[in-house]
Amino acid sequence: MAGKRVMLIGEKETFLIRALVKKSQSAGVESVYAPFSINEINAEWDNTGLITIYMDDGCRPPEDVLHFLNDKMGETGMQVIVIGEKPDVQYVVDNTPNDLIYKTFARPLNNEEYIDTVNELFTKIESGEFKKSILIVDDDPNYLGLVREWLKGKFKVSMANSGLQAIKWLGKNKADLILLDHEMPITTGPQVLEMLRNDEETKDIPVIFLTGKGDKESVMEVVALKPEGYFLKTIERQELIKQLDDFFLKHV
Repeated sequence: MAGKRVMLIGEKETFLIRALVKKSQSAGVESVYAPFSINEINAEWDNTGLITIYMDDGCRPPEDVLHFLNDKMGETGMQVIVIGEKPDVQYVVDNTPNDLIYKTFARPLNNEEYIDTVNELFTKIESGEFKKSILIVDDDPNYLGLVREWLKGKFKVSMANSGLQAIKWLGKNKADLILLDHEMPITTGPQVLEMLRNDEETKDIPVIFLTGKGDKESVMEVVALKPEGYFLKTIERQELIKQLDDFFLKHV
């Protein structure tokens, strides 16, 4: 799990970069330097919670390094702060997905403002603000509790024990994904999916069915409803987390 640690990346370890690393450490934020090198960035990646790209005198990160950072940050859900002259900052912004950029700073840098921003970001990370939100809908309270325990460390997890409760919850909250039981009394999973698709507010929320039946006929019935996927309820914890990670990577 990433910690309160910043990797500050630049072409070379200048006096200004050393000063910023020291300032961060004095503020209680572990900070390390890495050059524009894929191997050296990768070697420092573990336990890093934030990337800062610092550009001196127009020294932009090479295209392959920026591409590597984008892929790696996308995989790990990390974000970047970009510092440099306005044209250099704009170059990085134009070549980086918007959801990966937390903030940009033009030089000359206000060090205090930078440190405040770093601390603000880590506070948000610790509160779970950047976690993907998953709503689990199932009439079995034991299964609801089990899946919540599996996922709560990595995702923001909410639960609904019926389709109608799920619809009511979605009227006040947002979810990045719904895990929906296929067989429920009163309002079935397919009926809930139909209601979601017919509502402007919920029609685009991805839905993955949970089903207890693994025979071909039952699975084909689920697939015919065109959800984003389906999981058998026999799925193990690690496989479920892996499948969810893969799903969010493909649907950033």
